[in-house]
Amino acid sequence: MATITKRELVIKISNETGLTQQQVFDVIQRTLDSITDSLSNGDTVVMRNFGAFQVKETKAKIGRNPKDPDKDVPIPARAVVKFKPGKEMKEQVARTLPMIRERKK
Repeated sequence: MATITKRELVIKISNETGLTQQQVFDVIQRTLDSITDSLSNGDTVVMRNFGAFQVKETKAKIGRNPKDPDKDVPIPARAVVKFKPGKEMKEQVARTLPMIRERKK
């Protein structure tokens, strides 16, 4: 499986749209900044047919130090971002299962 970087995404969109790479980068960066700002304010960000980003709270818990399993390590509650994919994304990704299995062989 390949990893797609922001730079590769910018180049691909630039080639497809005819916009300059700087224009595409600016739009992508502003989109990501807006999503981050909304989430940091506790808002949910919904993009139809793509998915929803939501801030959830994890509960405080007691963990274990792998080097010293007898020692308890308190892990505080924290806010984390959860992503719930939209229907179209779920359907499209579900079709990749045979390809994923083939790559594992």
